[in-house]
Amino acid sequence: MTKLIFEKTKENTNGINLIEETINFSFIDKKFLNEDSSSVLPEISELEVMRHYKELSDKNFCIEKGFYPLGSCTMKYNPKVNEVLSVLEDFCELHPHQDDEDSQGSLKLMYNLQEALKVVTGMDAITLQPAAGAHGELCGMMIVKKYFETIGENRKNVIIPDSAHGTNPASAAMCGFNILEIKSNEKGLVDLDALKSVLDNNTAAIMLTNPNTLGLFEEDILEISKLVHETGGLLYYDGANMNAIMGHTNPALMGFDIVHMNLHKTFSTPHGGGGPGAGPVAVVSKLKDYLPVPVIDFDGKKYSRKYDVKHTIGKMKAFYGNFSVLVRAYAYILLMGKELKDVSSYAVLNANYMMNKLKEHYLLPYDRKCMHEFVLSGDWQKEQGVNTLAIAKRLMDGNFHPPTIYFPLIVHEAIMIEPTESETKERLDEFIETMIQIAKEVKENPEEVLKHPLNTPVRKVDETLAARKPDLAYKKGKV
Repeated sequence: MTKLIFEKTKENTNGINLIEETINFSFIDKKFLNEDSSSVLPEISELEVMRHYKELSDKNFCIEKGFYPLGSCTMKYNPKVNEVLSVLEDFCELHPHQDDEDSQGSLKLMYNLQEALKVVTGMDAITLQPAAGAHGELCGMMIVKKYFETIGENRKNVIIPDSAHGTNPASAAMCGFNILEIKSNEKGLVDLDALKSVLDNNTAAIMLTNPNTLGLFEEDILEISKLVHETGGLLYYDGANMNAIMGHTNPALMGFDIVHMNLHKTFSTPHGGGGPGAGPVAVVSKLKDYLPVPVIDFDGKKYSRKYDVKHTIGKMKAFYGNFSVLVRAYAYILLMGKELKDVSSYAVLNANYMMNKLKEHYLLPYDRKCMHEFVLSGDWQKEQGVNTLAIAKRLMDGNFHPPTIYFPLIVHEAIMIEPTESETKERLDEFIETMIQIAKEVKENPEEVLKHPLNTPVRKVDETLAARKPDLAYKKGKV
């Protein structure tokens, strides 16, 4: 087990060189000074510090180490050329307050990215500002609210299916909307009768993910669009699952008015550990005057940040969003070109291959062709005393990151698997074989399965206690 850096202390060892003169800290407010004599810092050399943190980093699971089938998050391989381009000096050292005439290269990149994303989505206008998916949702709902305020309608209801991402109702509620949840039908799709029962002149929007969080395509999407638009409402597209549809269809063809995209999922930016991200929002023509400012514009000669947007919702992010993520996304789109369609084709193929291999061993609640991801249930295994969490822990000893579990909530003991397009068949087969082996172990010796993980740096933890009462402070003599 790795020692804490405090435990590696050797008294009077210095890792830094400071000037000999005593430093006068009088310029710092005393409330920011720690004068507790019991406070302790590790005494360790610079080289040992580097070795310590390298040792810790080696314990992390990452895409370079193994398969990361995290459903609904598209944790796929990110080409290293993206990283090289994102740290080019002229990009990463450009100050965000630099004048437009001195920032033409970066502005051109953003403008070209906008144009590419408009093609992918079929939309008419776009902002690159939002920092990630949920931030894009918030931006979209702010546009919905401002739109109805501008046309003199006080619509309060946002309809959200029970299969939606959890951030959908949160984003709508933050804008003051009432949330109306509608149940899925026996196919795992939007129930049209349930939808009709809540649609009225108070409907502001419906928020949909298509394909939905079960990995199923909403086959009635055109009817849904027609019903919502007949009431004067708007359709919001949660683009978290766009990796499934690129080049085959787009939100505009489905009838959507607003769409956010997770560049850090579909367009390959590493986002494990919570960031970085980017969540551009694209809209149809009638909503372009509501986008946040500035928008990136081109007059045929120069690129500029445009602030004169008639009904703008204001600014969503300091400066202009996460620019390095935009560089990576644009590089990925240029790299793939028309093969973006193949990205979705292979993602869907991989998911259906895995689903059909595993459905004999795990319950498949919705047994039909999926898109880029699918959801199993651990109910059969739970009957033997091994729940979905235990299956996930067992997977960790197979050098796999566990898939998303217990989501979506409409599937009991859910196991949500997304293979992405960037994994080889050999790697998919390894995962399939391990899942089948676990199912076999559950039948033969469930008690042994419950002991896992056995080979990870940290084994069984009280996850609820760890989340609610984290102990982040080192105290001398207490480890």
